[in-house]
Amino acid sequence: MRDGATVVAVPGWERALIGVGFPVAGMAVGWGIKAAAGWVAGLEWAPFQGPFKLIAKIPEPWATIGALAVGLVAGVLLVLTAIGERLTVTVRHDAVVLARVDAPTRTVARADAAAVFTDGKALVVQGPDGREHAREVSDLRPADLRAAFTAHGYPWREHGDPYADRFRLWVPDLAGLPDGANALLAARAKALKKHDADEAALLLSELHRLGVMVRVEKNRQYWRLTSSPETAR
Repeated sequence: MRDGATVVAVPGWERALIGVGFPVAGMAVGWGIKAAAGWVAGLEWAPFQGPFKLIAKIPEPWATIGALAVGLVAGVLLVLTAIGERLTVTVRHDAVVLARVDAPTRTVARADAAAVFTDGKALVVQGPDGREHAREVSDLRPADLRAAFTAHGYPWREHGDPYADRFRLWVPDLAGLPDGANALLAARAKALKKHDADEAALLLSELHRLGVMVRVEKNRQYWRLTSSPETAR
């Protein structure tokens, strides 16, 4: 609890493990590459002969120092990426706040949360008409999320999405979608293939404007339209 709110975040020990473990692992990999460079450079069939031969020619102690330094920098960059991607959920009586270091903070008012549930690794906050106000993937424990939301009176759905059976597999030029939705889904498919999360998120927001909700399973997009609460099962 923090100022009347419940915060669900990655445990401190996990953050410490990431902060220490990744740089150490990076340095170990760098040292391993340096140690194996001479051996690999002598194998005619091995790929990347040029870089390995170059590393093998660097005199000591500069080869070891350079390898450890490069590994350390790579590890620190991984730490920043990993911590930046971690989701923190703050549940208050009037709203829920979803925050990441490397993304804009999102706030959903309590009045807009008709259903809250997990869909795989995604936390979903759904409105009365089936519109998804948030769908955030994270490694947070569902039990911790459930406890936080129920403690503040949110309608947690243990069995998941009330509209789950309305999702349909999207294929190009599919009928039944609003004008422009097929083009947005096609563009988003390309963004997902390129792992362009920012572009995919932007396109998803445009689909939401059209009343199209989207979920991704095994790199395939599934869609449904928003509907009135009376049609939900």
